[in-house]
Amino acid sequence: MNTSLWRQLAWVAVLGSGLHLPVYAATASASASAAPVTAAAQLTVTDDLGRQVTLSKPAQRVISLAPHVTELIFAAGAGDKIVATVSYSDFPEAAKAIPRIGDLRQLDMERILAAKPDLIVVWMHGAFDRQLELLKQSGVPFFFSEPHQMEHIPETLSKLGLLMGTNKKAELAATDFRTQWQQITSRYAQKPIVRTFYQVWNKPLYTLNEKHIINDVLRSCGGENIYGKLAATAPVVGLESVLQENPELILAAENKKHAGQMLEQWKSFPTLLANKNHNLVAIDGDLMNRPGPRLIDGARAMCEALELARQHRQSGTPSSTAVTKVKS
Repeated sequence: MNTSLWRQLAWVAVLGSGLHLPVYAATASASASAAPVTAAAQLTVTDDLGRQVTLSKPAQRVISLAPHVTELIFAAGAGDKIVATVSYSDFPEAAKAIPRIGDLRQLDMERILAAKPDLIVVWMHGAFDRQLELLKQSGVPFFFSEPHQMEHIPETLSKLGLLMGTNKKAELAATDFRTQWQQITSRYAQKPIVRTFYQVWNKPLYTLNEKHIINDVLRSCGGENIYGKLAATAPVVGLESVLQENPELILAAENKKHAGQMLEQWKSFPTLLANKNHNLVAIDGDLMNRPGPRLIDGARAMCEALELARQHRQSGTPSSTAVTKVKS
């Protein structure tokens, strides 16, 4: 698998697709959406796998094992507590200076332990399960971040703020996120449905089903995911299948290196509704594929793309082979 495809698929957060989860899942005892609580001078929250995570005092040396986790920690006001992270943790700018201890395929166990973390925040993708099991034996507490819906993001901000002693900043960030999300959902709640193909990659054609957080965004914008009912969270679909579904809008999450390239193939099909109506739209992949604070900007861009498709429907926009890039 080439590096670009790995990066793109890695951060779509392939959730709920039957991934093997290690022994942590067996300890789940509470709802993943439970609110943080404080008990007996300890800091206790429930992570996204339903596990109770308890610290005796706020964490001071934190390791982030995903780019979206790094963004969440910074937004929660605790970026200065991150002592190590993984490849592609490049936002905000200060994150680029944090030492790297691996990527989604391999972790440097020796360097992780040498960093003496008192909390490790993990995205459970299945590629380094065995290494995580070994780390668990070291006794370092783990918090798993697996947001399935937009409302989980501010909940996670609050929980991380509690665990790291930055409650006030975290609550401000959580409140701001909720406010912006409420504004978006209220604005588009009654809009006409737009049948949409969300394209993660072009060769092969990857998309996402309704279990993914992106589907929550698409639905809230008034979109219908044409592959929402497929069993796999990140299924591969055929070009002929997409043509048969004939979506009104094709959205591609692209990184800057491949800007405009992912949608090129659709220009060859003049009868494809999305092409005919000038609804081939590229959105910044880092905003869409990382389930962190900036997903609110990605959501806004997605909703604007759907609204543009509705306008094209009403105005009878002539056939065009141009690719639209939504500003975010």
